[in-house]
Amino acid sequence: MRLPTPVTLLSGDNGSGKSTLIEAIAVAAGFNAEGGSTSFNFATRATESSLGGSLTLVRTAGRKPRTGFFLRAESYYNVATEIERLGVTRSYGGVSPHQRSHGESFLDLAAHRFGPAGLYLLDEPEAALSVNGCLALLLRIADLVAAGSQFLIATHSPILLASPGATILEITPEGPIREVSYDQAEPVAMTRAFLADPARFLQHLSL
Repeated sequence: MRLPTPVTLLSGDNGSGKSTLIEAIAVAAGFNAEGGSTSFNFATRATESSLGGSLTLVRTAGRKPRTGFFLRAESYYNVATEIERLGVTRSYGGVSPHQRSHGESFLDLAAHRFGPAGLYLLDEPEAALSVNGCLALLLRIADLVAAGSQFLIATHSPILLASPGATILEITPEGPIREVSYDQAEPVAMTRAFLADPARFLQHLSL
Protein backbone atom coordinates (compact mmCIF):
# COMPACT_ATOMS: atom_id res chain seq x y z
CA MET A 1 0.00 0.00 0.00
CA ARG A 2 1.55 3.27 -1.12
CA LEU A 3 1.06 6.57 0.71
CA PRO A 4 1.94 8.99 -2.09
CA THR A 5 0.88 12.27 -0.46
CA PRO A 6 1.60 13.87 2.94
CA VAL A 7 -2.00 13.15 4.02
CA THR A 8 -3.62 9.76 3.44
CA LEU A 9 -7.20 9.19 4.60
CA LEU A 10 -8.73 5.76 5.17
CA SER A 11 -12.47 5.63 4.52
CA GLY A 12 -14.91 2.77 4.99
CA ASP A 13 -17.95 1.59 6.91
CA ASN A 14 -17.89 0.31 10.49
CA GLY A 15 -16.14 -3.03 10.61
CA SER A 16 -14.31 -2.56 7.32
CA GLY A 17 -10.91 -2.74 9.00
CA LYS A 18 -9.76 0.90 9.04
CA SER A 19 -8.86 0.93 12.72
CA THR A 20 -7.24 -2.51 12.57
CA LEU A 21 -5.02 -1.37 9.70
CA ILE A 22 -4.02 1.95 11.25
CA GLU A 23 -3.33 0.22 14.59
CA ALA A 24 -1.11 -2.32 12.83
CA ILE A 25 0.81 0.41 11.02
CA ALA A 26 1.25 2.25 14.32
CA VAL A 27 2.62 -0.87 16.02
CA ALA A 28 4.94 -1.56 13.07
CA ALA A 29 6.20 2.03 13.37
CA GLY A 30 7.01 1.52 17.05
CA PHE A 31 4.06 3.27 18.67
CA ASN A 32 2.22 1.98 21.70
CA ALA A 33 -0.87 -0.02 20.63
CA GLU A 34 -3.20 2.04 22.85
CA GLY A 35 -1.82 5.33 21.60
CA GLY A 36 0.84 7.86 22.44
CA SER A 37 4.38 8.38 21.24
CA THR A 38 7.06 5.75 20.74
CA SER A 39 8.18 6.33 24.34
CA PHE A 40 4.82 5.23 25.78
CA ASN A 41 4.87 1.56 26.81
CA PHE A 42 1.84 1.12 29.06
CA ALA A 43 -0.87 -1.47 28.43
CA THR A 44 -4.38 -1.47 29.86
CA ARG A 45 -5.66 -4.46 27.92
CA ALA A 46 -3.90 -6.06 24.98
CA THR A 47 -6.52 -6.34 22.23
CA GLU A 48 -4.46 -5.41 19.18
CA SER A 49 -4.27 -7.78 16.24
CA SER A 50 -1.09 -9.57 15.19
CA LEU A 51 -1.08 -7.77 11.84
CA GLY A 52 1.48 -5.20 13.00
CA GLY A 53 4.11 -7.90 13.34
CA SER A 54 3.65 -8.86 9.70
CA LEU A 55 4.00 -5.39 8.19
CA THR A 56 7.16 -3.83 6.78
CA LEU A 57 7.29 -0.04 6.55
CA VAL A 58 9.43 1.48 3.81
CA ARG A 59 10.43 5.13 4.03
CA THR A 60 10.79 6.37 0.46
CA ALA A 61 11.94 9.82 1.60
CA GLY A 62 15.00 8.23 3.16
CA ARG A 63 14.71 9.90 6.56
CA LYS A 64 13.09 9.02 9.84
CA PRO A 65 10.41 11.28 11.28
CA ARG A 66 11.66 13.70 13.92
CA THR A 67 8.66 13.01 16.14
CA GLY A 68 5.28 11.29 15.98
CA PHE A 69 2.10 10.24 17.74
CA PHE A 70 -0.63 7.62 17.46
CA LEU A 71 -4.03 9.01 18.44
CA ARG A 72 -6.60 6.31 19.04
CA ALA A 73 -9.85 8.05 19.96
CA GLU A 74 -11.33 5.17 21.95
CA SER A 75 -8.35 4.83 24.29
CA TYR A 76 -7.16 8.42 24.65
CA TYR A 77 -8.49 8.39 28.24
CA ASN A 78 -5.77 5.84 29.04
CA VAL A 79 -3.16 7.93 27.23
CA ALA A 80 -4.24 10.98 29.24
CA THR A 81 -3.74 9.02 32.45
CA GLU A 82 -0.25 8.05 31.29
CA ILE A 83 0.53 11.68 30.45
CA GLU A 84 -0.33 12.59 34.03
CA ARG A 85 1.70 9.70 35.45
CA LEU A 86 4.77 10.68 33.44
CA GLY A 87 4.41 14.33 34.42
CA VAL A 88 4.62 15.59 30.84
CA THR A 89 1.47 17.76 30.69
CA ARG A 90 3.64 20.75 29.71
CA SER A 91 4.06 19.19 26.26
CA TYR A 92 0.29 19.02 25.90
CA GLY A 93 -0.54 22.64 26.62
CA GLY A 94 0.29 22.69 30.32
CA VAL A 95 -3.03 21.19 31.41
CA SER A 96 -3.87 17.55 31.98
CA PRO A 97 -6.15 16.18 29.23
CA HIS A 98 -8.41 14.96 32.04
CA GLN A 99 -9.07 18.61 32.95
CA ARG A 100 -10.24 19.44 29.46
CA SER A 101 -13.24 18.28 27.45
CA HIS A 102 -12.64 15.33 25.15
CA GLY A 103 -12.57 17.54 22.07
CA GLU A 104 -10.42 20.22 23.72
CA SER A 105 -7.86 17.61 24.71
CA PHE A 106 -7.62 16.40 21.08
CA LEU A 107 -7.04 19.95 19.83
CA ASP A 108 -4.50 20.58 22.62
CA LEU A 109 -2.66 17.48 21.44
CA ALA A 110 -2.54 18.69 17.84
CA ALA A 111 -1.64 22.26 18.77
CA HIS A 112 1.05 21.56 21.37
CA ARG A 113 2.38 18.01 21.00
CA PHE A 114 2.38 17.66 17.21
CA GLY A 115 5.36 19.32 15.55
CA PRO A 116 7.24 19.67 12.25
CA ALA A 117 8.65 16.66 10.38
CA GLY A 118 6.48 14.24 12.32
CA LEU A 119 4.52 11.06 11.57
CA TYR A 120 0.97 11.20 12.92
CA LEU A 121 -1.47 8.30 12.85
CA LEU A 122 -5.01 9.29 13.82
CA ASP A 123 -7.85 6.84 14.32
CA GLU A 124 -11.23 8.59 14.00
CA PRO A 125 -10.21 11.89 15.64
CA GLU A 126 -13.60 13.37 14.76
CA ALA A 127 -15.16 11.18 17.48
CA ALA A 128 -14.55 13.99 19.99
CA LEU A 129 -14.75 17.01 17.73
CA SER A 130 -17.50 19.44 16.77
CA VAL A 131 -17.70 20.77 13.23
CA ASN A 132 -15.58 23.75 14.31
CA GLY A 133 -13.17 21.34 15.97
CA CYS A 134 -12.79 19.33 12.75
CA LEU A 135 -12.10 22.54 10.84
CA ALA A 136 -9.49 23.57 13.42
CA LEU A 137 -7.80 20.17 13.12
CA LEU A 138 -7.88 20.44 9.33
CA LEU A 139 -6.08 23.78 9.54
CA ARG A 140 -3.47 22.39 11.94
CA ILE A 141 -2.87 19.41 9.64
CA ALA A 142 -2.26 21.80 6.72
CA ASP A 143 0.24 23.80 8.78
CA LEU A 144 2.14 20.67 9.83
CA VAL A 145 2.19 19.27 6.29
CA ALA A 146 3.80 22.52 5.18
CA ALA A 147 6.40 21.88 7.90
CA GLY A 148 7.24 18.41 6.55
CA SER A 149 4.87 16.17 8.53
CA GLN A 150 2.94 13.14 7.29
CA PHE A 151 -0.54 12.01 8.37
CA LEU A 152 -2.43 8.75 8.06
CA ILE A 153 -6.01 9.19 9.26
CA ALA A 154 -8.93 6.77 9.55
CA THR A 155 -12.10 8.85 9.45
CA HIS A 156 -15.82 9.04 8.73
CA SER A 157 -15.75 12.85 8.62
CA PRO A 158 -16.56 14.57 5.30
CA ILE A 159 -14.69 17.59 6.69
CA LEU A 160 -11.44 15.75 7.36
CA LEU A 161 -11.77 13.90 4.05
CA ALA A 162 -11.56 17.34 2.38
CA SER A 163 -7.93 17.76 3.45
CA PRO A 164 -6.27 19.55 0.49
CA GLY A 165 -4.17 17.33 -1.73
CA ALA A 166 -4.90 14.21 0.30
CA THR A 167 -5.15 10.65 -1.00
CA ILE A 168 -8.38 8.90 0.02
CA LEU A 169 -8.23 5.11 0.23
CA GLU A 170 -11.56 3.32 0.65
CA ILE A 171 -11.71 -0.03 2.39
CA THR A 172 -14.63 -2.37 1.72
CA PRO A 173 -15.16 -5.86 3.17
CA GLU A 174 -15.66 -7.44 -0.25
CA GLY A 175 -12.81 -5.93 -2.24
CA PRO A 176 -9.31 -4.48 -2.28
CA ILE A 177 -8.34 -1.07 -0.98
CA ARG A 178 -8.97 1.45 -3.74
CA GLU A 179 -8.27 5.13 -4.22
CA VAL A 180 -11.37 7.29 -4.56
CA SER A 181 -12.05 10.98 -5.12
CA TYR A 182 -13.58 13.18 -2.45
CA ASP A 183 -16.98 13.08 -4.16
CA GLN A 184 -16.82 9.27 -4.43
CA ALA A 185 -16.01 8.71 -0.74
CA GLU A 186 -19.01 7.08 0.95
CA PRO A 187 -19.24 9.48 3.96
CA VAL A 188 -19.34 12.43 1.56
CA ALA A 189 -21.91 10.90 -0.79
CA MET A 190 -24.15 9.66 2.04
CA THR A 191 -24.02 12.94 3.97
CA ARG A 192 -24.88 14.93 0.85
CA ALA A 193 -27.79 12.61 0.08
CA PHE A 194 -29.15 12.90 3.61
CA LEU A 195 -28.87 16.70 3.75
CA ALA A 196 -30.54 17.00 0.34
CA ASP A 197 -33.60 15.02 1.44
CA PRO A 198 -33.67 14.03 5.16
CA ALA A 199 -37.31 12.93 4.91
CA ARG A 200 -36.41 10.17 2.46
CA PHE A 201 -34.09 8.62 5.06
CA LEU A 202 -36.27 9.33 8.11
CA GLN A 203 -39.51 7.91 6.70
CA HIS A 204 -38.36 4.45 7.75
CA LEU A 205 -38.02 5.46 11.42
CA SER A 206 -40.86 4.82 13.85
CA LEU A 207 -40.85 7.75 16.30
